[in-house]
Amino acid sequence: MKGLPRLLLVLFALQLSACAHLSREQKLQASDYAEHARSSAITCPSEGCVLPSPLLDLGDAAYARTTPAAPSHAVILLDHGQDSLLARVHLIRSARHTIDLQTFHFDSDDAGILVLGELKAAAQRGVKVRLLLDQLGGLADPDVQAQLAAFHENFELRVYNPVFDQARVQPIEFLAGMLLHFRDLNQRMHNKVMIVDGRVAVIGGRNIQDEYFDWHDTYDYRDRDLLVAGPVTAAMASNFDAFWNDHRSLHAAVLADVGKVLIANHGPPAIPEPVLSARVLAMQAAALDSPAVFARLSPYLFEVGRVDFFADLPNKHDAAMQSRSEASKALLNLVASTQSELILQTPYLVMSRQARGVFRSMHHREQAPLIYVSTNSLAATDAFPVYAMSHKYKRLYLRELGFEIHEFKPFPVSAPIDLAATGATADAGQPLPAPKDYDRDKGPVPLKRAGLRIGLHAKCMVIDERIGVVGSHNFDPRSDDYNTESMVVIHDTRFAQALAASIRGDMAPENAWLIAPRAKLPVLAQLNYNLGKFSEKLPIFDVWPLPYATSYELKPGCQPLHPGAADFDKCYDAVGDFPEVNLSLKSIYTRFLTAFGSSLIPIL
Repeated sequence: MKGLPRLLLVLFALQLSACAHLSREQKLQASDYAEHARSSAITCPSEGCVLPSPLLDLGDAAYARTTPAAPSHAVILLDHGQDSLLARVHLIRSARHTIDLQTFHFDSDDAGILVLGELKAAAQRGVKVRLLLDQLGGLADPDVQAQLAAFHENFELRVYNPVFDQARVQPIEFLAGMLLHFRDLNQRMHNKVMIVDGRVAVIGGRNIQDEYFDWHDTYDYRDRDLLVAGPVTAAMASNFDAFWNDHRSLHAAVLADVGKVLIANHGPPAIPEPVLSARVLAMQAAALDSPAVFARLSPYLFEVGRVDFFADLPNKHDAAMQSRSEASKALLNLVASTQSELILQTPYLVMSRQARGVFRSMHHREQAPLIYVSTNSLAATDAFPVYAMSHKYKRLYLRELGFEIHEFKPFPVSAPIDLAATGATADAGQPLPAPKDYDRDKGPVPLKRAGLRIGLHAKCMVIDERIGVVGSHNFDPRSDDYNTESMVVIHDTRFAQALAASIRGDMAPENAWLIAPRAKLPVLAQLNYNLGKFSEKLPIFDVWPLPYATSYELKPGCQPLHPGAADFDKCYDAVGDFPEVNLSLKSIYTRFLTAFGSSLIPIL
């Protein structure tokens, strides 16, 4: 009988969602209201409105240099959140013809207000703007979407795979979807790309939210994007078109809750213009200074040749398709091509069975390559259930796959985070120190205790310091089987070395803990290992209290060593399985999920 109330609740939720759908006549009516309200006025029709842009010029120059036998590209490594936001705003301001923006999350915070405002201004000056959002995290406000649907004839908004054909899904409806439409609900568009004039693109891991651009005052992401200029952007544009024209991408006006807003108001609702914060105004002003923008970004510019683009198509979500995606196949092929060293950075270290097989075969080679992994610690992650599953397989990753794992600290010393931009303050109310400030006695001053936590979100690889990969793929089962993903592969030694140096910075002892086998018990060491291994392999339970590995901190005065080195015990202190995490509910949840959560691995 206990299940009966839950079943009734779900049925009630489904009934609500069914009632929420628009009839064909209502969809036509809502679309008509939106269409008739769209402005056709061009605020700046003359050529004088076009902002000269050395970033767009990179695309024109790359196309001019390209031959059928020798492609040419320009690539800018966007390690810093503020640089990435500046590049986006500047490119939108300088667009002449088209802007296509595809993203997973788009929030109504400062970053979202800024980017959306710039997109709308571009449409008003004659640029064709197409904005494609995944429904679960993309401006999930029916009033906002109704306004955008009726904004301007140069501005189009579509929403990918809307749950119950709505912009916003209520919690009870979401629960019903999880229980009865699990696979459909989890098929998300995780791609993140912005293409300007078909010549220049920004692609990588960042969504449009404050925490991706150093604008959150309590938690920011350490992420990475690329600005790519050259002929590979044609493949990106083609992939965008495939999503834009897919039957799952719906015009915002025909969504049930958006359409009802349009019908109720006989057009778009009246929404006050947002009050722009000082930092939004400052970023707008900075984006107008083209020479200064280029001067700021050009130190990270690389002239390269071959650049490949790999991406899933929306038909990955068709019932008849195999679950393995094109992006995942490309990643595994790149991994398997490694000869001497692979550097992998992922926020969520939960690997598919096929990926484990590839790494296991590499580890069994006569000359096994070195494999370095940069990932989140429990204290740094934004997804502790995923970390719990990673924690379950530490022995497998270290011993059977040969990984050297470095877990990112929540208060790194030298992460490329603009502290002034975050707005966070220290406990005493004083501004935070810059990342490279030094205490005379203790060395670098960390972000620690300032209330500002940092978590990894970058998804990158470097193969043999000759190939660099940046994209949206988390190298996990969810990216393989549920999400659509995209990435760029740069075949250039100089770029690959720069990307490797950036990831190694994230793995430096001041920024990450080293994961290594815990000290062996004086007695019964082999029995403990065997029992732990047996517990790990159980399909549900993994309850052994003494896991194989733990976290280590480098001692002052020592140089970094590999686990197993002769002096490792002299130079490293064991700091526990979950350093910087209080023995509270979070660690208890983690232990619980490690023990009972194996069935969640495919969707985490």
